[in-house]
Amino acid sequence: MAPQKTARQMSTPPREVPAAQAAAERALQTLDRFLHIEAVGGIVLLAAAAVALVWANSPFAASYEHLWHLTVSASIGSFAISQTLHFLINDGLMTVFFLVVGMEIRREIHEGALSTPAQAVLPVAAAIGGVVAPAAIYLALNPDPVRLHGWAVPTATDIAFAVGVLALLGRAVPANLRVFLLALAIIDDVIAVLIIALFYSGGLDFTGFVVAGAGILMVLAMQRIGIGSSLPYAAPGAVIWIGLLMTGAHPTLAGVVLGLMTPVRSRPMREDPVEVVSRVASELRDNEAVAAKDERTLARPLKQLALARREILPPVVRVQARLHPWVSYGIMPLFALANAGVSLGGVDLAAAGPRHVVWGVALALVLGKPLGIVAVTWLMTLLRVGRLPDGVSWGGLLLVGLLGGIGFTMSIFIAMLAFTDEGLLNAAKLGVLAGSLGAAFLGLGWGALHIRRRAPAGSGH
Repeated sequence: MAPQKTARQMSTPPREVPAAQAAAERALQTLDRFLHIEAVGGIVLLAAAAVALVWANSPFAASYEHLWHLTVSASIGSFAISQTLHFLINDGLMTVFFLVVGMEIRREIHEGALSTPAQAVLPVAAAIGGVVAPAAIYLALNPDPVRLHGWAVPTATDIAFAVGVLALLGRAVPANLRVFLLALAIIDDVIAVLIIALFYSGGLDFTGFVVAGAGILMVLAMQRIGIGSSLPYAAPGAVIWIGLLMTGAHPTLAGVVLGLMTPVRSRPMREDPVEVVSRVASELRDNEAVAAKDERTLARPLKQLALARREILPPVVRVQARLHPWVSYGIMPLFALANAGVSLGGVDLAAAGPRHVVWGVALALVLGKPLGIVAVTWLMTLLRVGRLPDGVSWGGLLLVGLLGGIGFTMSIFIAMLAFTDEGLLNAAKLGVLAGSLGAAFLGLGWGALHIRRRAPAGSGH
């Protein structure tokens, strides 16, 4: 007896679409797959930094400086706001970058490498080592009271850039090695956020904390009454941003606060979202209103379908996935374009101050990061407090340490908070660019050699 056909098998076969439409669909699918390759984001970031560096040292250097100091103004009645384009990128758009960072931290705490003490202990210890060693190298070369303020510049790891470079090594890289690097970089970001909040915020005005607190209460209230759409949260997010700006803390920390508050579970529903999708799809299949295109009749089931589709993924996953392309291919390259344009003529390497800052930052990234990460991890395993993940060898850990020296985005960000002197700021940026590029090339070289060595054995150790 022949098996009975399912409803899916009995459904109408796919229809032919115009050739132009089919070609466009294939092109968009290819583009979507391309944009989700992690290495591409790092390449775009590097390209933006290269453009900025060339532009700032070209005959058109004046236009580079002029562009970022353009004033953008907006007014509603008597209320008016006026800020430079540079401020809007660094203090405004970068809040979205920090929002994604906050959500990554939230996910790792809930179900990732930070979800249990046993999982978290080794990457946390390695990250701390990767902060202390670079800071110590920088301070050893820059004991001067003015220059030492940049001690935190080489302590941060750029997640997108580091993971992107690792992806260039191909599929031979053990999965657990990538997870360890990602966990370490995320913890590194937590430490960087704490450093910014504690050491690079001005005299704090506690009135701003009241405003920020009001924004946080608004978020909690909206979550409590079940507002699942992300757009309405922009309003309390703006309140938190304004509050932190008033305090003297860096306002981009509002993104971290919102990210950490993003729910890790979907909004409670009376019916499972997947079951809703299945039920509504079944109802629509035989609904005469579909054929008649009766908008009023279809409004309710289509609304149920849209809500269920949204709630299949929890907000922390859904929002992060939606923002990722904008951050990787828009905000971060724009930040690099606006801040990586160091005029080499403006860095006096003959002077002891700028020269020591350049060397301090570059050496701290290239040498300090791997030294701190590997040494502390070795100590933790020696004390049997933790053990290397399956598939991660000491050679693989050295690769993690080298890639941890790619500080780029966060390092440049901290440099701008650390130095008001233009010469020292440019020196710090140059050190970040040189150190990050050196760490990337060393990581690629060692990674290729390490993968070739371990291939015959087929063993992670």
